[in-house]
Amino acid sequence: MNVTSAALWYIESHLSTDLSLDSVAEHTNVSRFHLSRAFATSTGIPLAVYMRARRLTEAAKALASGAPDILAVALDAGYGSHEAFTRAFRQHFGRTPDQLRTQANTENITLQEPLRMDQPTQTPLAPPRIVKLDALLLFGLAQRCARAGDAAIPSQWNAFVPHLGHIEGQIGSVTYGAIYNAEDDGAYDYMCAVEVRAFPTNPPEFTRLRIPPQTYAVFEHRDHISAIASTWKAIWEHALADSGHQAQDAPAFERYDERFNGQTGQGGCEIWIPVKE
Repeated sequence: MNVTSAALWYIESHLSTDLSLDSVAEHTNVSRFHLSRAFATSTGIPLAVYMRARRLTEAAKALASGAPDILAVALDAGYGSHEAFTRAFRQHFGRTPDQLRTQANTENITLQEPLRMDQPTQTPLAPPRIVKLDALLLFGLAQRCARAGDAAIPSQWNAFVPHLGHIEGQIGSVTYGAIYNAEDDGAYDYMCAVEVRAFPTNPPEFTRLRIPPQTYAVFEHRDHISAIASTWKAIWEHALADSGHQAQDAPAFERYDERFNGQTGQGGCEIWIPVKE
């Protein structure tokens, strides 16, 4: 199953109904967390942002065509009042519904047309192994990212690497790229980290993350590190659902062991996805 294609079909079929992230997730048979990650990773647009833009776009077209009842248009777009609709419409398009209806065209506003529902080429992945892991204490450099595959992540790793081997209580040489605090708007926290026995106090700018005991589906990324986005996309689009496991809303992480060469980007890594038992 391609999660994003199924979601796009459902959205276009239900634009004027009670459309929500939960209803789309129910249709695609994955969790809301899984759906949000899959959609943003595949399209570059957070699902909540896309749904709002699509509904407002159809509302704008109706108004530009002379729809006489703005409240009826608002209700079709999922807004319970004229005021709430006007506020969202002005924030999105920079003008009120009345102004656009008077203008009678959509030439100088940006519309969100439907994304194509083509089935993308699926990156082949081996079935995951399932691992139960005890609590994990991660300590490292974190930043807020706006969307999947944030362009600042490589420079974040460059700033973190000089600290390796100099962190009090560091366990082994494995490094982690943890993803947590994900929101419906596509934003998340990304941490370059190592495992520690107990949280140290230095460097003071580092972040502490305790991950409780958890069961994971572990996928292998075998290509150059620059292609890791394709593996993440494949996991969220089909590989996790195909494995019969459901994602848990908890931190996921990339795990880089001694096989990975940070100088060349070769050697691969593992991607650990928290799943429900």
